[in-house]
Amino acid sequence: MLAGLSLSVLLSSLGTSIANVALPTLAQAFTASFQQVQWIVLAYLLAITTLIVSVGRLGDIVGRRRLLLAGTSLFTAASVLCGLAPTLWWLIAARAVQGLGAAVMTALTMAFVGETVPKARTGSAMGLLGTMSAIGTALGPSLGGTLISGPGWRAIFLVNAPLGILALLLAHRHLPADRREPGKDRAGFDHVGTLLLALTLAAYALAMTMGRGGSGALNTALLLAAALGVALFVRAEGRAASPLIRLATFREPGLSASLATSALVSTVMMATLVVGPFYLSRTLGLGEALVGLVLSVGPLVAALTGVPSGRIADRFGAPRMTLAGLTAMAAGCFLLSVIPAALGVLGYVAPLAVVTAGYAVFQTANNTAVMADVRPDQRGVVSGVLHLSRNLGLITGASVMGAVFALASATTDVATGSPGAVATGMRVTFAAAAALIVVALAVAAGGRALPRREPGA
Repeated sequence: MLAGLSLSVLLSSLGTSIANVALPTLAQAFTASFQQVQWIVLAYLLAITTLIVSVGRLGDIVGRRRLLLAGTSLFTAASVLCGLAPTLWWLIAARAVQGLGAAVMTALTMAFVGETVPKARTGSAMGLLGTMSAIGTALGPSLGGTLISGPGWRAIFLVNAPLGILALLLAHRHLPADRREPGKDRAGFDHVGTLLLALTLAAYALAMTMGRGGSGALNTALLLAAALGVALFVRAEGRAASPLIRLATFREPGLSASLATSALVSTVMMATLVVGPFYLSRTLGLGEALVGLVLSVGPLVAALTGVPSGRIADRFGAPRMTLAGLTAMAAGCFLLSVIPAALGVLGYVAPLAVVTAGYAVFQTANNTAVMADVRPDQRGVVSGVLHLSRNLGLITGASVMGAVFALASATTDVATGSPGAVATGMRVTFAAAAALIVVALAVAAGGRALPRREPGA
């Protein structure tokens, strides 16, 4: 069962990272601009971000096994359609469908762990899923580059087909049958809330990804639309007979703290992807191949520490290890903010490994703490909300940490900035990142200190 769930996580994370490396090739293949081909990545990310909560809730209603099998089938079929795409817009549409399948797979794998794995081993199972996610992220660029230089760009999508079929067979054979409780067969699905949330998240994600959170007219309109969408969504959920998200859920201090810290930590982790390439190339003078090799250290450390982090969380308790992971991240970010460029690659890699290991410990422990306490009929939607907080943090971090880096570098274009200016920008950005982790530590500690609310309180 865990092999099937792990493969689902691997496929969804691989789908995110493998397409980026193919964008220059796809621009030539379809005679398109970079702005057009970047929709190949955006369509996938938007589908996951906007729909992950809704599909989690749908799994709670119709049955998680049934929906996971459908989502895996959809992901596999869409991968084939991507590989056969005759036009760019065909490929973009197929990628959106592939993202829908990935949203189902991402949301429901964690819900299944909470449902089927004994509490004493939940941390180890969560660590395994985290490891597979990191492997998929790390494997994407190298596997994608190999396939593009060999069989061609279509292979980066078609490679998902046999893996998807294997995941489907494992899930079909080993996942437990859906158990329907009497009186819950007719639970309603919140169509209005689903539409409002999807539109709200789409507006925010587009503002952060395409406009980088800027102050242009279109970006301002998108952010205002997102703010209005939040207000309408909260109002609709308060009136719905069977809401997509029960607002009372957020009154639980532990869950609210976990979601907030997840978003903050993901925002910080984006700094390594935003700042790293420029610092390594401009300040340290590394070539493209070496930059890629150094940047792969982060996912590699996360992959190696995922399962041990889960076992530690099982032994010492998820709340305690959440704080330990955040402390390690704060220390790593502080070191990156003061490290002199004279220490070279090692001076960057060593603190980065501390940050990434701390992130792996935090992520595993935080997910374990959330899924261990959630009600059985809410596991899907809470898993979706937890993943959503992470995605929103990544999307926001790409914009916010990028803006901090550019401002601190005091240059119009960091790609051509002087080594000293880029080094200064890197240090300021990671100082800001360390401050955000301190805020996350305060939120996590506060969430633990507050008394747990009883249902209905």
